[in-house]
This record gives sequence, structure tokens and C-alpha cells, in this order.
Amino acid sequence: MKDVAPASVEFRNVTKRYGAVTAVDDISFTIESGKLVTLLGPSGCGKTTTLRLIAGLEMASEGQILIGGRDVTRSSAADRDVSMVFQSYALFPHMSVIDNVAYGPMVSGAGKARAREMAMEKLALVGLKGFESRMPSELSGGQQQRVAVARALVLEPQVLLFDEPLSNLDAKLRRRVREDIRELQQRLNLTVAYVTHDQQEALAVSDRIIVMSNARIAQSGTPRELYEEPASLFVSDFIGDSNLVVGEMSSPQGALARVALAGIELNLRHRNAEPGVVKVAIRPDSLLLSAERPREQQALQGCIAKAAYLGTHMEYTVASPLGDLFVVDRGVMRPFAVGSEVWIRFADHGVTVIPSPS
Repeated sequence: MKDVAPASVEFRNVTKRYGAVTAVDDISFTIESGKLVTLLGPSGCGKTTTLRLIAGLEMASEGQILIGGRDVTRSSAADRDVSMVFQSYALFPHMSVIDNVAYGPMVSGAGKARAREMAMEKLALVGLKGFESRMPSELSGGQQQRVAVARALVLEPQVLLFDEPLSNLDAKLRRRVREDIRELQQRLNLTVAYVTHDQQEALAVSDRIIVMSNARIAQSGTPRELYEEPASLFVSDFIGDSNLVVGEMSSPQGALARVALAGIELNLRHRNAEPGVVKVAIRPDSLLLSAERPREQQALQGCIAKAAYLGTHMEYTVASPLGDLFVVDRGVMRPFAVGSEVWIRFADHGVTVIPSPS
């Protein structure tokens, strides 16, 4: 087993062009060693191109890429000590599980016996001991994904890359496999760059998230920072659900300012927004519903326009002076009927002023 420490990844003003099309536009970020950072965004935002730039499958048009402090901008994929787990798994259908995993070490010069020994070790690591002689067609989707991870790990790379690794799995299996990937990454102290368009997946597995839009970085931060303090309307709308409403903000007092929302006044962090009309993002679980008017708290009156039971929670559309609001409510035992009058309060979290565009 080679002694390889996880390596950091750094982009310095990296741009990638395909003719007249700019796929990645002057982006800079760092993935610290031993951390899992997710590149998140809609289709066509540049996240997969960024991953391929790390891998050396694409070459930067401008800027620098460093892995472990070493400039690899012009290095080939073979010279970067990175492994990639593809969306399609890309397993050889005519090879057994162990032969799939042992293939990389064998073509890298390890003898057959040593390559199989390395493969057995990594299969045990991902919970597939006893599956060595099976063919890929005899495995479930989750098991195939684990084989793909074992095959990437067997070369013991400095950086492990995942390109939409769960997109071919059903919802319940996605949750289980993402937990496996996160547990493995933390246990082995791996540096991981992870691409997905699934917000819940990104929130669940990441140390940090880099949200991309139109080939640029819209915001980066921890899952909590992005969810609770989105830097733009795009990020607010893309990371989870948000109700975007208009308020009137007074002059700030320190970090806080009074924000009026349809007659309700809240003390919110102003986040350098200009006084006057501001956009406010309200998370669906930050709106609290009650049948009776609260005595000591400000509340808006509304009416249940739509209701849906989702097992663990109710989802409502509530007509209000702020417009139609999407509300997530855990009170499944006594749900509100469509047409019911309700009172709407604001929780002390999840209500955020969107900063003024810079």
C-alpha cells in the first residue's frame, strides 16, 4: 500500500473555452485536503467541466490548477494522481467484480497477484467482500456503484472525483449510498470533489458547497451558510425551497435592521442591503401556522389554498397578504383543511434579507 496523503486542490482564475463558448469563466476556489466539496448547480452551469479540469480530462484555457501545491495545469490525467467515479459507473460488463477493481493496478504495472490483493482490500472496505466472482449484471445499482468506488480507491489517489454518482439510483438507495460515500470519505480522510445537481444530496454529504451558475461561482460556503444566508436570489431559490417576498427595510442599527412585511416588523440582519425595498427569502419550515391568533406575537392572517400529506409532514399553499406562501408543517395528526383560515408567524431562523447585487 503506498503512503499517500490527501492533497488540496486549488483553482486560480481558471477559464475553459470551447471556441466561442465559455464553459468555465474565471473561477477561483480551494478544496482543503481531507474535505468533501460539492460543485452544485443546474445543467450547463460548468460544474462537470470543472471536475474534468481537475481530472485532466480537459485543459484550462487560462489560469492555474494546483493539486497538493503542485502546478498540474498542463499535466495529463495520468500524471495527476486523481481517480474519478463516473455517473454511468463504466464497469467492464465481461469482467468479474474483482477483475474490474484489479484492472487499474494491473495496467499500472502491479503483478496479477498484487493487483487482486489490492482489489480484495478495497472491496472489503466498501462492504463487498464475498462478491468478488460476480459479474456486474448480477449486482444491484447500489452494489455497482460500490464497485466503481472500489475501483477508484484501489489506485489510492490524492484526490477522488465523483460525477453525479447517485443519479441512476432510486430515492431510498440514493440516501443509503450517499451515507456510505460520506462515511468512507471521513474514515479514510479523502479529498473529494463531488458534482451533483441535487440540492439535498449536496447538503447531506458536503463540508463545503460551491454553487455554480452560468459558468461562474454564485456562492460558496458550508451547507448551513448557503441554506440560511443565500447571497442571491438564484442561490436562495436553488438551495432548497424559498418564498421570495418584498419588504421595506429601515436604516440599519449595527448588524440588524427593521424589515416590514405586510405590516409585520422583524429584526433581521441587513447583510449590506440598501435601506428601502428589499427582497426577503423565507424558508417553508420557518412559517408557523396556527388556527387561533397568537396573543403576544405578530402574525399575518391567511387561508389554506392547497394541502398535501407527505407522511412525515404536510405541505400547504397559503394565500396571504404577502402572496401565496409555500409552508412545510410537521403537524400531520391535525392538518388544516383547504379553505381554513390560519395565522402565520415567522420563526427566528430561515428568514433572510437578500444582499444588494454588487
